Amino acid sequence: MSASQPQARPPLPVPSEVSMRDLLASCAAAAAVSTPPRAPEPEPRRQAGEHREAA
Repeated sequence: MSASQPQARPPLPVPSEVSMRDLLASCAAAAAVSTPPRAPEPEPRRQAGEHREAA
């Protein structure tokens, strides 16, 4: 290569054609799909009421 020839530059990156709204929506969807469901809340213990007499 001679000094008079400029070096070949790599091509500039092409701007993405994905809107920011679509990008954020896809991230939210990926998070929703990849997050395991929450464990069910334990049922509150019932207070023992008055004991009724057998008939």
